[in-house]
Amino acid sequence: MPYVASVLELMELLHGGPDDQGLRTAALLRRSHPFDKELQLAGLLHDIGRLLRLSDGAITVGVAAEAIRPLLGRRVARLVRLSGAPGEEGAHGTEGAPGARHDAEPDADTDTDADAAAEADSEAVATLRHARDSAAVADLDAGVLEDWRPLLDLVAAGARRGGPARNALDPLGAPRGSKRPVRGRP
Repeated sequence: MPYVASVLELMELLHGGPDDQGLRTAALLRRSHPFDKELQLAGLLHDIGRLLRLSDGAITVGVAAEAIRPLLGRRVARLVRLSGAPGEEGAHGTEGAPGARHDAEPDADTDTDADAAAEADSEAVATLRHARDSAAVADLDAGVLEDWRPLLDLVAAGARRGGPARNALDPLGAPRGSKRPVRGRP
């Protein structure tokens, strides 16, 4: 199974993409959900399966999600995988294409953990699909791919730290006056 080992490798892969629908999707998600960085990255990467051609030429949503999971964490991978659910019209633009497969490979979690996480992210998946569909017809300036590199670095650093899957809202801890506990402190 192919893995994307670094943000640099991911950026090179994304630069090879022919269109900017991922950029438009991520830009729409940045506007509608500015604090959910992982959702924004899932929007940017929702179509990465087309760029990760397997040896048999198939595009597999589960394999694409697993390829980015070690770098960006479970939640981003889960959102990418679920955004291209089986039987969905236009998932990765390959529905009905010869050799296209939409098998969902499980996370490294247990089945109950994965089911609970998928249920918790069902609203995020619906939002991602809506943004993806809107971006397909939207004519908006989404910026350039390099604008997303700092966010990719931030989320990748959070995924390397390990621990429970958390959204990369603030790498320095809770904002002042927040009741949210800071990781590693009682």
